[in-house]
This record gives sequence, structure tokens and C-alpha cells, in this order.
Amino acid sequence: MIRILDLPADQRPRERLLQLGPHALTDAELVAVLLSVGQGGESALHLAHRLLHTVGGVPGLSRMHPEQLTKIAGVGPAKGSRLVAALALSTRREPLNEVRVTGPEDLVPLLRQELFGLRHERLAVVVCDRRLRVRKVVGVADGASDGAPLPIRDVLSTVLRNDGHAFGVGHNHPTGNPEASAADRNATTQLRFAANAAGLRFLGHLVITDDDWSAA
Repeated sequence: MIRILDLPADQRPRERLLQLGPHALTDAELVAVLLSVGQGGESALHLAHRLLHTVGGVPGLSRMHPEQLTKIAGVGPAKGSRLVAALALSTRREPLNEVRVTGPEDLVPLLRQELFGLRHERLAVVVCDRRLRVRKVVGVADGASDGAPLPIRDVLSTVLRNDGHAFGVGHNHPTGNPEASAADRNATTQLRFAANAAGLRFLGHLVITDDDWSAA
């Protein structure tokens, strides 16, 4: 198994964090930085991937109690405590209604909170007010592992029901391929047309994976 120290410096999570900032790292890389080391020949990055897969991604990790984390092979009290402390700090960030969406990249972390780690497709909507401040992130529809419906009426209803004036949508590709399909691009066209007709501002349609994203 490849150790993190065996990787080129520009591929190591800690070095990437220092050089590029946290937004350039995947969730697994950020967890690997917190874990610091692996165990028994398993690298910290491999342990991070296994941990996230076991608990259901970052959303699942955020719901774990310290004693539950320590029971996962390779974690233990010290690493579990660091993870719990980091997640506790993350909940003390700025309130959701103070987050503004100024471009598609601002939608990514919001959508990933709803879509990370899923093995089936889900469509989520980010509802914003007139000033593009986020009001709510809502899961709207679920599909099979190879597709999810895009119910335009339900999307618009969700936005209006939450007093939204602007919105963006995203869905995950469980295959890990972030490339938008022809159906995805067609759905974007329909959403943009429907949003204009309803007097809403459409902020974009993203395809999200656990490690990447693209605009549809």
C-alpha cells in the first residue's frame, strides 16, 4: 500500500492544504489531515476513505458520537477526538442565511452536504433570497443508482414555499463521473425557462460527485 510519504509533495493532503487552501481538497483529504497517520500499513488517506465510506460520508461522520468513532478500526481515542472537535467547530461557522451564492462554486459545498456518499441519485435545491443569501437546502427527489427524475414543478414549488427569489439545483452521480449528460443539459434548459416564467433567478444546475463537480 502506498504511504502518504511516498507520494510527491504536491499530492500529499497536508502540503496541498497549505499550498492551495482547504477548498482544493476532497473530503477524504481533509479527514486524512485530521487523522495525521494511518495504522497497520494503511495510510491516513486510505483510512479516511474507508472511514467516510463506513459512516456515510461527512453527514454521517457529523452524527457520530466519540465512542462510536473509537470503535472503528484505525481510529481510536486520539484520532476520534480530533475529528469530533473539528466537526464541532464547523457547526459554529456563519449561519446558513448569511452565506451568499455569487457563482456556481458557492453551490458546491451546500449541495455536497446533501448529496455526499449517496449510492443513488438525489436532486437538491439551494433556495436563496433576493440578495442571494441562502435560505435553505432541500432534497427534492430520489432516483435509482442510474438516474433521478427532475421534477420541475416540485423544484419551483420548493423555492416558492420557502420564500425564495433565486435558486440553484444539483444532483449527484454515484458512478463518480461528474460529466453532465445530454439529459442533464436538457433539464438545465427547461429549468432556466421555467424559472424565467415564474419570475425566479436561476443560479445553475450542477452535477456533484464526492470528489468533483461540473456545471450542467
